Amino acid sequence: MLSAIAHREPDRVPIDQGSMHSSGITAIAYNRLKKHLGVEGGCTLVYDLVQQLALPEDWYLDRFRVDAVDMGRAFIVPEEWKSWELPDGSPARVPRWFNAEYENGDLVYRDADGDVIGRMPKGFTCIDQTFWPLSGPDGLERFQPLQEHMRKVTWAAIPSPPFDEPLTEQRLREIGKVAWSLRESTDRAIVLPLGCNLFEWTQFLFGIENQYAYLAGEKQKFARVLDALTEVHLEFLSRLLPHVRGAVDILVMGDDLGMQRGPQISPDTYRELFLPRHKRIYSYAKQHSGAAIMLHSCGGLYPLIPSLIEAGVEILNPVQTSARNMEPERLKREFGADLTFWGGGCDTQGVLIRGAPDQVREDVRRRIEVFAPGGGFVWCQIHNILPDVPPENIVAMFEAAAEFGG
Repeated sequence: MLSAIAHREPDRVPIDQGSMHSSGITAIAYNRLKKHLGVEGGCTLVYDLVQQLALPEDWYLDRFRVDAVDMGRAFIVPEEWKSWELPDGSPARVPRWFNAEYENGDLVYRDADGDVIGRMPKGFTCIDQTFWPLSGPDGLERFQPLQEHMRKVTWAAIPSPPFDEPLTEQRLREIGKVAWSLRESTDRAIVLPLGCNLFEWTQFLFGIENQYAYLAGEKQKFARVLDALTEVHLEFLSRLLPHVRGAVDILVMGDDLGMQRGPQISPDTYRELFLPRHKRIYSYAKQHSGAAIMLHSCGGLYPLIPSLIEAGVEILNPVQTSARNMEPERLKREFGADLTFWGGGCDTQGVLIRGAPDQVREDVRRRIEVFAPGGGFVWCQIHNILPDVPPENIVAMFEAAAEFGG
């Protein structure tokens, strides 16, 4: 893994499954895969409740030659979690504090104030945000105290380990102790998902339609919110990173900037409003952790990639090659010397979910052939494996990754 990130071609292509929140498998798909393979025992832990992702068990990591793990797994004690039923009726376990309830067939999640901030409608398999704290007409004027508003967003209110407890000084020391214990007990790369979003946080707080309007007509006021968000993230990093420096190999930042047809904003807008602030966050994280900086950003990022590299991004995920101008050949040729592509290993939008196993196998072979030479590639399917993916296709995908990855 470290060789690949350093752009040295390793003995085989490293593989990720579930070391961060966009490279894993949904709990329903996980249960179906276990049944298909005849795997008995263990339990399905829903460690990402919003996306309903399963924590890969040891059998999964070993069988599919996975080379990275989420640091948060070291904080989970399955016996302390409670039984839960997934939308398809299959069993799982969730944290005891997760007190969602059903109303008219929908799963709803209320915060401490009693507001419904998340909802999984009947037939859905993820929890949607339903509350935007700053969505009113005066949102830009009343954004402080910012952290109070952030707590009412689904992603913050339904956290994953190790951030599922308040970050007291005692908790921070515990995080450091557990991180180093994991470092000493595994030869897999250790990944710590952090977020530190800017673009997405303003969507979470204001609502997408309001954010777009502010980007167009209220840039100065909007920039003040971005500055406040940046300070929140830097303060968080300043408290956390001293405890995990040296124990963690990759820090994951997030900001979904892309759509299927290209970026959500122009390159000029990105450079004006987001590049300087991303650069502050990423450079601070790099300096104080020594870890590689990954950015998770879906969609067609091609016009933004030079600026992302300038901001300090070293690894890009999920490499959504079905989006405009994101062809593997183009990305490897133009940015392969500067970026590690963490993903892009199988087309989840089309081939994985609707193709036959032979088509899946060929898709994986072709992508490894393009991305792997010279290093700078960590194999993973494009984003998470969703519930409707046939288990036969999942097996074919992993077998192809092992065969063609060396």
